[in-house]
Amino acid sequence: MRRRTIYVIVGLALVAVVGGALVWRSQSRQQGEGTPTRSTTVEQGSMLVAVTATGKIKPAARVGLTFEAPGRVAEIFVEEGHRVSAGEPLARLVADELELQVAQSQSGLTAAESQLAQLQAGSRPKEIEQAEANLRAAEAQLRAATANWNRLAAGPTEAEIASAEAQVAQASTNREIAQDTYDQIEKEGTEKEQANYDLYTAKQELAAAEARLEDVTSGAGQNELRAAQANVTAAAAQRDAAQAQLDQRLAGATEEDIAEAEVQVEQARIALELAEHALSKATLRAPFEGLVTEINMTPGEVPPTREQPLVLLDVSAFHITVAVDELDISQLEEGQEVDVAMEALPQADVTGTVETISPVAAVDTGVVAYDVVINLDPTEAPLRADMTANATVIVEELTDVLKIPAWAVRVDRETGGTYVHRRTGEEIERVDVELGARQEGNAQVISGLSAGDEVVRLEDDASFSFNPQ
Repeated sequence: MRRRTIYVIVGLALVAVVGGALVWRSQSRQQGEGTPTRSTTVEQGSMLVAVTATGKIKPAARVGLTFEAPGRVAEIFVEEGHRVSAGEPLARLVADELELQVAQSQSGLTAAESQLAQLQAGSRPKEIEQAEANLRAAEAQLRAATANWNRLAAGPTEAEIASAEAQVAQASTNREIAQDTYDQIEKEGTEKEQANYDLYTAKQELAAAEARLEDVTSGAGQNELRAAQANVTAAAAQRDAAQAQLDQRLAGATEEDIAEAEVQVEQARIALELAEHALSKATLRAPFEGLVTEINMTPGEVPPTREQPLVLLDVSAFHITVAVDELDISQLEEGQEVDVAMEALPQADVTGTVETISPVAAVDTGVVAYDVVINLDPTEAPLRADMTANATVIVEELTDVLKIPAWAVRVDRETGGTYVHRRTGEEIERVDVELGARQEGNAQVISGLSAGDEVVRLEDDASFSFNPQ
């Protein structure tokens, strides 16, 4: 950005030599040589001393927005030129898996919260009744298993032996009767099918009675005793578990149980927040109220990496950054008022304020300058980013000073000094002058002329022209 200073306060050290561009005429010209083409009179009045610079209008912020998550673009909700509010969704990615993770995490949180609520509320009457019924059933199983083990371990009683022996005797008698019946029928040669069946049945009953007598008299074996003992142990464990469940139902959840359930709820809540955060990254939202100026993505495709998918401007305020020459920077200070003129909006009345002055200079092609940020005041003018603007800061008002048009001032090539041609009567003479401030084509005369003096410009004067800028 090129900046220039229009008004200078003290002294003029002007212009470098443009070799060969102009044919210099010797300073030894005689007074009165040349034909006057213009003339003016030295005036006395007031002048404004100002510093001006040129820059580009910039919005309060220009942000290139990108997605924080990978994926393909699903939808774009805005178009270029749209004004959006802070937080408004601009575009989103395809996020089916992320949405599923959120749903799963929500279910996990609901289950953990339900478990915690149940522990905090305590057991219901029906749950206690069920626990008591389970305990009674377990106790009955334990009693039966214990009684069976006791019976096996004690061995058979005399009554059991006598009963078994009586069953064997009865079965033996029944077998003999059946055998006699079968033999008689076989001798007579009559139908013997039923007799054969009765004999077979009697033999089976006798064998069973004898086996029963054998079991009673021999006692239980080691394997049978071990099995009975295992049944007792298992039944006791079931009884203890049922008792513990009933005790827990009656006593309610412990502090440790509730604390553990609360930890599970918190873990489920964190998992849900992480899932929701991951899902939120799939939606591009406006970080501030602004204007969409660029959209560089297409639905169904992956957002580009070499350019910003979407650009948003904060047009709630504008500023200008200008570079001020080191000779003028000392005249500026924060808070000074600034007049701003724009080539694109010549009728606009725009003002501003010096916001910051950089403490570090920037050197560009040998020119030392300092960046100055100027905040523009609110205006109805249709400002747009990157418009060219000329900023003017009035730093001083001079009164009762002599001034002449800048076109009347010439620059001596050898000395660099400034001079004018003054007409006195019929004669024209060269007069060296010391100049001060400049204002819009006028220059302050510090010495060399008086108010009312007439100065002229000669037609064939080939010396350097004075540059008022």
